[in-house]
Amino acid sequence: MNNRSADYQKAIDFHGHCCPGLTIGYLAAKAALAHLKVERAADEELVTIVESDGCGIDAVQVLLGCTIGKGNLIYKDYGKQAYTIGNRSTGQAVRVVMTGDMVPLTTEQETIKAAVFSGQATPEQEEAWHKLQSERTARLLATPFEEIFKIQDVELKLPSEAQIFNSVICEYCGEKVMEARARLKNGKIACLACTEEYSRGW
Repeated sequence: MNNRSADYQKAIDFHGHCCPGLTIGYLAAKAALAHLKVERAADEELVTIVESDGCGIDAVQVLLGCTIGKGNLIYKDYGKQAYTIGNRSTGQAVRVVMTGDMVPLTTEQETIKAAVFSGQATPEQEEAWHKLQSERTARLLATPFEEIFKIQDVELKLPSEAQIFNSVICEYCGEKVMEARARLKNGKIACLACTEEYSRGW
């Protein structure tokens, strides 16, 4: 792992550490770029829909240039390691879904993992876990895209580019809120945080 590519190292630096989850996102982004025959978006040229909030999303932001702030990263809480990337210039889109299996952890490795995640790991367990993660990551990086992901062209209705809205003042908390997200509560302007949701189960 001493000869990391520059883009992979950027993803690690952004995320804070190297792990299999980040690597899956990195490889998914690389697969999408290759499939669409494009480079990282300078602005909003690419749009990505992610279906979980795992580590891989950080690699997607770094490699694809898709972020929440630019409005071209869309999060759907489906719990899937799936990434749909669309190209505004061509209308082409690809869906990259992880289908390969990570090598399951042994009982001993699960014990080490539990100790590390609980903050109770010994120095030896910490070292063993980092070594294991490096081995799992190296194995992923050495595997062809097609053995990890299902990669297929899809039709995607691309969302409009990000808009800038006027702000209004919530008359309950006094904070500014985007006009498009403001509501009326008892005839007064209210932000969503100050508005009680009304639902009858629909």
